[in-house]
Amino acid sequence: MASESRKPILISGSGLASLLLAQSLRQANIPFLIFERDASISFRAQGYRLRLSAEGLEAIESVLSPETWKMFWDKCGKTGGMGFAALDAITGEDITNEPEKPTYKPEKPSDPESKNQPLALASRDGKIVGIARGDMRKVFLDGCEPYMHWSHNVTGYELTDSGVRAIFADGSKSVEGDMLVGGEGIYSKVAKQVSDGKIKTYDTGARGIHGQASTTAFKGLGEGVWRIADESNPKGRVFAITNLRPDEMNDPNINFGWTMGGQPGVIQAPNDNYSIVGVEAAKIAKELTKNWHPRVRPLFTEMVESEAAFWKITCSTPTGVPEWKNEPRVTVIGDAAHSMTPAGGIGANTAVRDSALLGRLLTEAGGWKEGVTAAYEKEMRVYASEAVKGSYGMATKQFGVVIDENSPTV
Repeated sequence: MASESRKPILISGSGLASLLLAQSLRQANIPFLIFERDASISFRAQGYRLRLSAEGLEAIESVLSPETWKMFWDKCGKTGGMGFAALDAITGEDITNEPEKPTYKPEKPSDPESKNQPLALASRDGKIVGIARGDMRKVFLDGCEPYMHWSHNVTGYELTDSGVRAIFADGSKSVEGDMLVGGEGIYSKVAKQVSDGKIKTYDTGARGIHGQASTTAFKGLGEGVWRIADESNPKGRVFAITNLRPDEMNDPNINFGWTMGGQPGVIQAPNDNYSIVGVEAAKIAKELTKNWHPRVRPLFTEMVESEAAFWKITCSTPTGVPEWKNEPRVTVIGDAAHSMTPAGGIGANTAVRDSALLGRLLTEAGGWKEGVTAAYEKEMRVYASEAVKGSYGMATKQFGVVIDENSPTV
């Protein structure tokens, strides 16, 4: 890597935002190091399939080299056909054009839902573009492996006279870097430290389960993005979303993923332990869907049990990304800066915009310089705050969640 005379940009975490930022730095020959708490990229489940917005795709394409972009684009599924459709989980009937039943009514005009309508996820060429999170992460990792430090859990940082060092869970410290970027998700210690606790991630109480099954389980559906809604559960609404790509639907060796969500109190893990995966998570998904229509029930009866995993639905402060005193050598990206509910699929698209923006500013500066983090945070707060508000506004209807400053944080 060129520019070896410069101290590296230190990146905490190896999620999508972190790895895309690393790709941007690699293209610009700016040295960097990535510190990840997991032992490898396959250490834990990679989660669900992501739908990409036009803005998200533009951000990714602006960063990747032509060769890596082609690799990424070839991995993406392009869904046309029915586009978006909704089914009643119990009857199997099409409810696409029926208005969604709200679960939360704004009490006053300033409430988030009243100002934020559902955001359309337009993509390219009339197609909905999606990719498995694991595949996306592998593409973004390509070429960055020599700069990865696995099993390094960043718990904070210290500023030096001319840079910054990451501090790890065992008390050791990194080499000195020009700058530290916290991209380690909703539990980011870097985010808490740099914002002096102003960045908060709230536990909405809503929960979900990710899963997958062979394409043979999806024969009752067809090409498109499907939302399956169950209003019959006495504890609250349950739904599932899946994205079916036409070029893969007839290959029984391919698994399609789905993600299930439930209102607070509906999906509960044994002993409230949401790190449990596999059979325990699969058992709950099957129980919740035991009365679902034969058209959709195979998604769960034929699921790959070992791939099931719980997830908590979290959200940043609904009013948007908070202000904090800028630290010139430390900033945050992705979920570390702005956690969002899955409503509308906005979170990952906003995260890659962070990576593209910060990467461009660093590239233009030839590396770190005074003012880069301030410029990044000023611009990021505008689009990310709108995204958080929109995501929360939709989640009040889809998940029945309501949070305020007194809600529990993660």
